[in-house]
Amino acid sequence: MATASAPSSFAHLPSSRHELAQRWELAREPIADASSGPKLRYLVGELSHLAEPVRRPFRRIEVAPAAEIRTVMLLPGFATHPIRMRYMARQLERAGHKVKRWGLGFNFGPTEDNIRYLERRLIEVHERYGREVHLVGWSLGGLFAREIAKRHPDRVAKVVTMGSPFSGNPRANNAWRAYQFVTGHRVDQPPIQTDICDKPPVPTVALWSPRDGIVSARSACGRACERDRAVALRCTHLGFTYSPEAIGAVLRELDAA
Repeated sequence: MATASAPSSFAHLPSSRHELAQRWELAREPIADASSGPKLRYLVGELSHLAEPVRRPFRRIEVAPAAEIRTVMLLPGFATHPIRMRYMARQLERAGHKVKRWGLGFNFGPTEDNIRYLERRLIEVHERYGREVHLVGWSLGGLFAREIAKRHPDRVAKVVTMGSPFSGNPRANNAWRAYQFVTGHRVDQPPIQTDICDKPPVPTVALWSPRDGIVSARSACGRACERDRAVALRCTHLGFTYSPEAIGAVLRELDAA
């Protein structure tokens, strides 16, 4: 089955001064309630990511052969490219798993077009390898993973989210203003019909961290009715894609039934 061309990642970015002004107003909206993102010290802690290129050559992650080979699709976070998940992909491949990109380039938020494309991408990967796909989504990528799992539960083995804000107030994070500027819609009014809190009808695991400087720990952990399990880690939000702890957690979820 051939996959249709992916919609452009940049198609819904502001294209005129008027639209730019509208996006700016969205980004400047006052907070209507008491919800807020993680504390400033955790946000500052995200700067440790800048030292990652220096540390990485000296790090060795122990990866055991997979108990069973899985087909995995990685979905990147908001405003990031799949290349940001390449290090994790390599570690999963070292274990023997088949790792596939989501095919959409930068993640600049949901649209009907990119959701439909992801559905076709999931169907293509499922049919190519003849087994259900494990979806691993970082931050906003985890919301995409949950959504396509709701639409095609027969093709998804498990959803693993990493620091994804699927629970509680959509503004309980430190990125919602940037999100509204980039996407052109309010964070609590996505241009698709969905309830992000609803659990997909497949095993759903939420990896979260109390040290997350971007997304509220409560939002990423969720309530018991919104996921099957929650696993606490000690990494930063940006560290979900490269920390040995996070990669080890993902490998364990792939090994689990």
